[in-house]
Amino acid sequence: MLKVLLSAALVTAGLALAAAPVLAQETPCTERTAVLKQLSGQYSEAPVAMGLANNGGVIELLNSRDRTTWTLIITMPDGMTCPIAAGQSWESVPVIVGSRI
Repeated sequence: MLKVLLSAALVTAGLALAAAPVLAQETPCTERTAVLKQLSGQYSEAPVAMGLANNGGVIELLNSRDRTTWTLIITMPDGMTCPIAAGQSWESVPVIVGSRI
């Protein structure tokens, strides 16, 4: 299940990185701890998956416990964290044995 979730997060990250410059203009980057504190306090979100992007950044998917909200963030090697995308109604895709993603 984690492999499917991580794969979905990385695919989403790849698609979302194309929109990152637009999002970066709207939402400033800051320290990771501040981002996690805000998302935890305001939306009850916590990290559920992560991966290493080709640009050296660490992509993290955060999800609320009740799965009503989610946020995708990237933390760059310099320590700055930027939101990439956010939304509602997160749903994990079930693993089907023998299927290819």
